[in-house]
Amino acid sequence: MGANAQFSLGKSSTESASASAVVQTDQVRAELIAHAPDGVDPGKTIWVGLQLQHQPQWHTYWKNPGDSGLPTQLQWSLPAGVDAGEIVWPTPKKIRIGSLANFGFEGTTLLPVPLQISPQFKPGLLAQDLEVKLHAQWLVCRQECIPQEGDFVLKLPLRSSTAIHATAFEAARAASPKPLPQAAQATVDAHGLRLQVQGLPVAWQGKALNAFVATPELLDAPASPDSDNAVSSAPAKAGTQQWSDGTWSARMPMAPNRSASPTAFEVVLSLGAQSVQTQASVQGAWPTAAAKLEVSPALQQALAANALAAQQTQESASVGGFVWALLAAVLGGLILNLMPCVFPVLAIKVLGFASQHKHSRAAQRAQGLAYTAGVVVSFLALGGLMLALRAGGEQLGWGFQLQSPAVIAGLALLFTLLGLNLMGVMEFGNWLPAGWAGVQLRHPSADAFLSGVLAVAVASPCTAPFMGASLGYAIALPAPQALGIFAALGLGLALPYLLASWVPAMGNLLPRPGAWMQTLRHFMAFLMWATVVWLVWVLGHLSGIDGAASLLALLLAVAVVVWALQLPAGSRRVFATLSIAASAILVSAIGQNVLKIEGATVGSSETTAEGAWQAWAPGRVDAELAKGTPVFVDFTAAWCITCQYNKKTTLNRADVLASFAAKRVTLLRADWTRRDPAITQALQQLGRSGLPVYVLYTPGRAPVVMSEILNAADLQASVAAL
Repeated sequence: MGANAQFSLGKSSTESASASAVVQTDQVRAELIAHAPDGVDPGKTIWVGLQLQHQPQWHTYWKNPGDSGLPTQLQWSLPAGVDAGEIVWPTPKKIRIGSLANFGFEGTTLLPVPLQISPQFKPGLLAQDLEVKLHAQWLVCRQECIPQEGDFVLKLPLRSSTAIHATAFEAARAASPKPLPQAAQATVDAHGLRLQVQGLPVAWQGKALNAFVATPELLDAPASPDSDNAVSSAPAKAGTQQWSDGTWSARMPMAPNRSASPTAFEVVLSLGAQSVQTQASVQGAWPTAAAKLEVSPALQQALAANALAAQQTQESASVGGFVWALLAAVLGGLILNLMPCVFPVLAIKVLGFASQHKHSRAAQRAQGLAYTAGVVVSFLALGGLMLALRAGGEQLGWGFQLQSPAVIAGLALLFTLLGLNLMGVMEFGNWLPAGWAGVQLRHPSADAFLSGVLAVAVASPCTAPFMGASLGYAIALPAPQALGIFAALGLGLALPYLLASWVPAMGNLLPRPGAWMQTLRHFMAFLMWATVVWLVWVLGHLSGIDGAASLLALLLAVAVVVWALQLPAGSRRVFATLSIAASAILVSAIGQNVLKIEGATVGSSETTAEGAWQAWAPGRVDAELAKGTPVFVDFTAAWCITCQYNKKTTLNRADVLASFAAKRVTLLRADWTRRDPAITQALQQLGRSGLPVYVLYTPGRAPVVMSEILNAADLQASVAAL
C-alpha cells in the first residue's frame, strides 16, 4: 500500500450473508479447509486453515504488516473440548510500493491453525461431524485497500479421514520458518539496532538474507535487510548486513513512529524457500517511544456509522444481485435449448409436439407442466447433489456426472434403447404387465416428466451464455438460494415447451399429422445413436480404447437381447435365453474395462498434442504473466459438446491461431474430462462451475472471461487489442 492508498471502509467481502466454506470477492477467494487424516478423536491434534487466493497484484498481510496494513484475524467458534492454537504464519515477502514496504502474501497462501481435541470433547452418540465455525477479517491491498470479512462453516467427519487438502497443508508447513536453537542478540545503539545471529545453515554463509521482525512499529520496514542488498564488510550503515566467522549481523534502523520497546522479539530470516525463526534478546536502552496514535471518539463513531451504512447498502445490493442472478439463470436456461448438447432431446420434443393433436387442451397443458416439473426437479437434484458433495470436501463442478464411466455407460445404454424404440424394434408397452401399460397410456404426463429428466441428463454437460456466471454465483450462496438458481435454470430450459403447451398458436405452426410422423420417428432414432457415438468417444478419454470397445460390445449384446425378445413365442425362448446368457458372460468378462479410469490420475492434466496448444498446470499462468507473456486458457472436456464445437469452428482456425502467434500469446488447454481438483479450483477463482470457459490473461490487467459461444472475429479483436 503506497502513499496514495485509499481505504474502502466497511466494504463487505461476502457474496452471501450466510456462512459457507468459501467466500469469494473480486480480489480474494477465501476458503476454510482442514486436514484430519486420522479422524477426530480426543487427544489428537487436527489442522484447519484459511486459504487465501489473491488476484494478481493484490496482497494481504503478515502479523507485522510493515509500514501499513493489518494482519489477518481469525476468530473461532468451536465445541467444548476443542481448542484453537495460534496461526502458524508462513514466511512473508517484502512488498515494496513506492518508498514504503509491506510484509505480506501474494498468490495463494494458507494460514494453518492447530485444533487440540481434549478428553472433554463429547460429540454425542448420534453426532457424525465436528462443526468448525470461523469469522475472519483481512485487509487486501494493491494501491487501494479494502477491508473484508467472512463467516465460514466446515463440518469434519468424526470417524473418517479428511485429507483432500494434504498437499496444501504440507506446502504451508514447508513455507513456515523452522526454529533456530540459538537465540539472537540485539543491541540498541546510536545507529539503531544491531542484530547478530549464529547457527544459521551452512549454505547461507556469505549470502544476503531477508529479515522480518514480528513486532509491529519497531524497525523501519523499507530499510530492513533483504536478499537484494549486498553483503557489506563493515555494516555501520543502517540497512546493511555482513558475515563474520559464521555469524550474520545487520544494522536495522528504528521506525520513525516506533511505539514499542520490547526486551525480546521474534525475528525470521529467509533465503529462497528456506526460513528460520528465533528470539532476539535486547541489550541497551531504547530511546523514548513515540506516543501511539489513538482514534478519537468522534472518528470512531463516524467509522462505525460508515461501516453500518456500507453493510446496509451491501445487504440491499445482495438482494438485488440475487434477483438479477435469477433472471440471468432463466435466460441462460432458455439459451441452453440452442446448445449442441440438447439436440438429441429435440427428437423427443418434436415427436411430443406432433402427437399433441390426440390430446385435449387440458391434457396438453398438463404435459407441459409435467415436462417443466421433470426439468426443474432434475436441476434441483443435480444441484443439490453437487452442493452436498462439495460441502463434504469434493471438488466438483457442473457436468461432474460425466466424469464417471458408469454414468456415461448408463446414458449410452439408455440412448441405445431409445433409438431401438423409435425405430420400432422395441416397444416398452410390450414388456410391461397389462395393468402397467394401461396406467402408462392413461397418464402421458409421466412420459413428459421423464422427457424432462432426460433433457437435463443430456444438457447438463454444457453451459450457455449467462448460465456459467449463474452457476458460479450459485456455488457461493447458501443452499436455499443456490437451489433457487438451479430451479431458475431449469425453468429457462423448459420454457419453450411450456409456452407451446399453453399457447395454441405455437402448436399451429407445426404441419398436420400424417405419415411423415413415422418417417420422422425413424429418423430421430439416428440422432439417438449419434449421441451414443459421442458418449463412447467420451468414455474413450476416460477408460481408453479397451473401455470404449468393451462398451460397444455390451451395447451390441443388449441390442441382440432386445431383438430376441421381439421374436415369435416359439423361437423367442431359445434365442432370448442364449442372448441373455451370452450378455451376462460378456459383462463379467469385459465389464471392468468400461468402469476403469485409465491414464492420468486425479489432479493431473492431460498433455495436449495440438500444435500451439500446451497443457495447463497449476501456476503455469502466473509463471507466463511474470515473464510479461499474455495467456489464453481453454477450459474444456471431451463430454462438453459446446467445447468441441468451439474448438472446431474457432480455436483451431488458422487465422485465429495466427492472431495468437502475432501477439505471442501462450495457449493453454485445461482438460477437465477427468475429475481434476486443480482445474475445479481454477474455475472457482473465475466464478465459474461449468464448461466451456475461455479466459484471456494479460500482465497487469484483470482476467477477461469470454462468452461460452466463441466468435472468431470477436476473439481476434480481443487479441489484437493486447
